Amino acid sequence: MPAVIAHRGGADDAPENTVAAFKLAWQQGVDGIEGDFHLTADGKIVCIHDADTKRTAGQASKVAEATLAELRRLDVGSWKGEPWRGARVPTLDEVLATVPEGKRVFIEIKCGPQILPALKQALAGTGLQSGQTIVMSFDARVITEAKRLLPQLKALWLTDFKPGLIARARPSAKEILQTLEKTGADGVGCRAHRIVDLAFMQTLRMARKEVHLWTVDDVALAKRYLQLGVDSLTSNRAGWLKQQLCSETGLPNRVSNLASGRSR
Repeated sequence: MPAVIAHRGGADDAPENTVAAFKLAWQQGVDGIEGDFHLTADGKIVCIHDADTKRTAGQASKVAEATLAELRRLDVGSWKGEPWRGARVPTLDEVLATVPEGKRVFIEIKCGPQILPALKQALAGTGLQSGQTIVMSFDARVITEAKRLLPQLKALWLTDFKPGLIARARPSAKEILQTLEKTGADGVGCRAHRIVDLAFMQTLRMARKEVHLWTVDDVALAKRYLQLGVDSLTSNRAGWLKQQLCSETGLPNRVSNLASGRSR
């Protein structure tokens, strides 16, 4: 069974990318968490999806131009409801501190390669094993540099799909593979899309590359990808989805192969 990963933490129930959301995800029994990370003006790594704070804090402040102290003054929980008032933008260190033994954290880099030296330093100060941390980015430059600076970590190139000229979405599996080989990426993280079929999987598997999908909140869709043998499914309802899959497949609700460090 593929690992089920909590998209921005338990984001269906708690404010995304907050310590509360990540702790809730672990309580819900997920195999891993996914968060989005930017570098602040004073060189700190913080967990927030957007390049500015308008959507989650109600005040427009560019993360790259703000200091950690300035970002910490913002409330990024109230938009989700009164119980979450006062939630703060967490640092990478705070997110990593929530990760239990044997579980995984998917770190999506939302800025450029300049974040990677700070990331290397932050990871060196944790008790996490190298197999527990996965770096991801849509920017191929980030993946190339991540594999140079942090060769012990898995790195995934992220891509979405665009309509093709001949009724096929782009990039194709072969085009994805070209980027993976060029960057040294261990696999691809892509949107759950009809292009991800048996032929798609075979192309990547023949090259010993992993396939991770986002965002899957539907049981029937998840079961389809389970049958194809994808490595992980990222979901806004990860705890619920894992419970449903385990119930329908008869598998125990336990750490998956990916979370326990065994790869296909």
